Amino acid sequence: MRIIEQPELPRVQAGEIPRHIGAIMDGNGRWALMRETERTEGHRAAEEAVYSSVRGALNLGVEWLSLYAFSTENWRRNDSEIAFLMDFSEWLLHEERVEELRELGVRIRFVGRLDDERIPDRSRAYLNDISARTAHNTRLQLVIAFNYGGRAEIIDAVRSLLADGVEPETVTEADLEARLYLPEMPDVDLVVRTSAEHRLSNFLLWQASYAEFVFTETLWPDFRAWHLYSAVAEYQSRRRRMGAAVTG
Repeated sequence: MRIIEQPELPRVQAGEIPRHIGAIMDGNGRWALMRETERTEGHRAAEEAVYSSVRGALNLGVEWLSLYAFSTENWRRNDSEIAFLMDFSEWLLHEERVEELRELGVRIRFVGRLDDERIPDRSRAYLNDISARTAHNTRLQLVIAFNYGGRAEIIDAVRSLLADGVEPETVTEADLEARLYLPEMPDVDLVVRTSAEHRLSNFLLWQASYAEFVFTETLWPDFRAWHLYSAVAEYQSRRRRMGAAVTG
């Protein structure tokens, strides 16, 4: 990904802005390893990247920004790291930052298997409180994918269909979409992944079916709004066919 220069920003702002951007926040552990410190310090350093990205999204007029914070597979990590990641107020959503986002018109939402008994009650209460306090905001929908897996979401949607007694031969895409964690969430237009990994890693599998992908070697703790602008510039340079043949 080429990092754009200051004079290029107005052109990006005037171009086609993705309605929904998803970010796979990768590289916190490597960032910490490079500095010979604990992995938890890498997660702690990720906070600034989150808020810089949010401000960048607001500056561009993005409507939805989804961040992959903790996957259903991340339970395989060591107990001390998991305990740290469960405490949102320590690394992702400090109280003062939440208030700042509320004042900026950002609605904070969570998707995933949030009723998992492994999630501490205090953590669940904190995320519920944050969601409630920002529920009236409409400027930007900030979605935190927590204890989330794209396969798990699809499985949960299918289970809901079965529980409702829907006949298999009558099921449509719309039926399944109506049972996803956030049915109103639009499809992802752009997925950005940091740390040079080229994988979707079970992130918004249904919603990202036709997304454009931009990869950067930048580790997530070093990611800033300018990287987001550059990813959008890359997105604008592509021709999205959505399954159609190239013409002209």
